[in-house]
This record gives sequence, C-alpha cells and structure tokens, in this order.
Amino acid sequence: MTAAHAIHEDYSGLQRIRGGTVSVEGIVKRYGSFTAVTDVSLSIGRGEFVALLGPSGSGKTTLLMMIAGFEHPDHGAVCIDGVDVSRMPPHRRDVGMVFQKYALFPHMTILDNVAFPLRMRGVAAGERRLKALDALHVVGLDGMHTRLPSQLSGGQQQRVALARAIVYRPPVLLMDEPLGALDKKLRERMQIEIKHLQESLGATVIYVTHDQEEALTMADRIAVMNHGQLEQVGTPAELYERPANPFVASFIGETNLMDGELLAAADEDWAVRLVDGTVVRGTPAAAARRGAAVTSRVRLAVRPERIVLAPAEVGGMAATVTDVIYAGPTRIYLLRSGSLPEITVRVPVQSDALKPARGEAVSLTWDSANALVY
Repeated sequence: MTAAHAIHEDYSGLQRIRGGTVSVEGIVKRYGSFTAVTDVSLSIGRGEFVALLGPSGSGKTTLLMMIAGFEHPDHGAVCIDGVDVSRMPPHRRDVGMVFQKYALFPHMTILDNVAFPLRMRGVAAGERRLKALDALHVVGLDGMHTRLPSQLSGGQQQRVALARAIVYRPPVLLMDEPLGALDKKLRERMQIEIKHLQESLGATVIYVTHDQEEALTMADRIAVMNHGQLEQVGTPAELYERPANPFVASFIGETNLMDGELLAAADEDWAVRLVDGTVVRGTPAAAARRGAAVTSRVRLAVRPERIVLAPAEVGGMAATVTDVIYAGPTRIYLLRSGSLPEITVRVPVQSDALKPARGEAVSLTWDSANALVY
C-alpha cells in the first residue's frame, strides 16, 4: 500500500489529548410503540476503545446517536466527563463523528471539508489551514487538499472524514461503521491504522460495527447488543472464552450449540445428556450454568477449533462427515450426530490431525474446560 493510500504511521508529531469519559445510565429510546434501546447502562474510561457490536436492528447506532446528540433519550442520561449532556445539542458536546456515508460537503475542497469544524469554532484562516493540512498528512492524503470529494475514491473519502473528525483533537470520537463501504483488504488495513492512531492521540473511541472480527481486532472492550439490550460487556478474550449466553457465544466467532438435559451439577462435576443420547461430563469451572437445576434443559457450547476428530473406535461422540471444505489455513469439517444440529469442526491444514473423508465415521472429543453449559 502506497503512502498516498495509508494513514501516516509516524505519530511522533501528534499532540496527545486527554480522552473523555462517557457514561450512559438507564438509557431508553422509543419510536412510537417500538423500543429501540432498553435500559442500557455503560461506562467508558479515558482513552478507551469500545466497540458497540450487534446485528442490524440491535440498537447500537441509536445508542451512538444519543451519545452524539442527534437523538435524545426518552429516559436515562448521557454524561461526558461527568456532565449530563442528554439535552445538549451536538455541536456543544465536543465529540468527533465519523459516518459510514462520509457526509462530506460535495462543493467544498478536501481542505475546506477538513477545516470546517475549525471554521465553526472561530479558528483563524491561517491556523485552520495548517491544522487541516496536518490532519490530511496523518491520514495519508498529502497533496490532495485542492480536490473535491467526487474526485476521490471511497476509501480516500473515508480518510477525509476521519481527518475532519480529528482535526480539532476532540476528547471523544464516535464512529458509525466507518469502514463498511471499503473492500476487505483495505478495511483490514484501516482497522489496524485507526487503532494505532487512536492510541497515539489518546482519544476515547466508541465504534459501532456489526462485524465481530473488526470488533475483536480493534476494541479494548466490546459491548454486545441484541434487540435493544446489552447482552455482555468485556474484553475480546472474555467474550470469546466466556460468553454470557448462547447469543454472545454464536455472535462472537463460531460456536456449536447442542441441546440437552442437565443430569448433574454437583461441586465435583456436571453432566449433560445431549438429545442424541451422548453424555458429556466436565468440571464446574467449565460450566456457565446460571443456577440451572438438575433435569433442566440446557445448551452445550463448544468452539469448532476446540473439537478433536478421532477414529470412530476411540469413543466419544459418534458422528459422520457430511462435507469437507478447504478454507486456506484451515480445513472445515461438517458433521452429523443423531438428531443434533450440524456440527462444525475447524482443523489447521498443516496439523497432523485426522483428515477424514466425506461419509467417514469419526468420534468427536474435546477438553471439558472448552465446553460451556447454558
């Protein structure tokens, strides 16, 4: 990637800022009879990068718009640096905003687009030109300041939007799926560059995305939303290793979910009989039981990469390979076991693991520490 298409990676000249704290307390937002956000509370520290992650319609963008001031909560409060800004207009909140659709002024040059926030703050023409050029340098758009937005590619326009958001060094940056319109390789490169830039600036970032890989790559913490509610907040590792419920388990990465009945939940161990009759045992530390009683219906969750393929005679869960998919660094096996849903197993291509063919009978095993029970 050339310098003209990459964020400048020398941040030594950037003036660090003091990131702001953001908290939402019992936020509720309704549109008629539809409740878009339901009683959400979340605290974000200075200089933290938090991703709001969820499927379409989960309420993540609505929550971001209330933090920005473009929407007002029906109940609850939005606080920035301890000040209730719930009814404060957007321009008084001192937050930067980057939209997926860029929102650039088509009749203005790139320089004037980036300098616009400074102009609205009464910064003198000479100073705002220098600061705008510096911001364009940071995002790798040197020499393009005289062009119009229509003369730039989509990726370049997104960089202009980023430069406009950081030009006045706001303590809080809000980003609404800013990389959604970019191709996969450029999006992956920009993820890393934005994270590096955020760390160098010291700004607090709240980043909306529906892409779990993007959230895992960029965020210090992830807030998972579904149907307007906050399902779980934690570090990427916490959400991946110990998801709070089946929704988070299946939304963060891939997970095999298998229905069954809790047979035992003593201090020593737990046991689950799956619907195909297989009995699975484990230790208490491996089970997120949430107080489930014996004979309760539960769901067992195991990640595809944590399942081991073994010869059928070894013992374990009997299964038959229905398909084998080559996926570059991994080989994906799709399997059937009785009446259970299709089971997915991922195996590194270079490993010495068993490589069964389609139609072959195998046995599935896993370490009980890698299984969760809900």
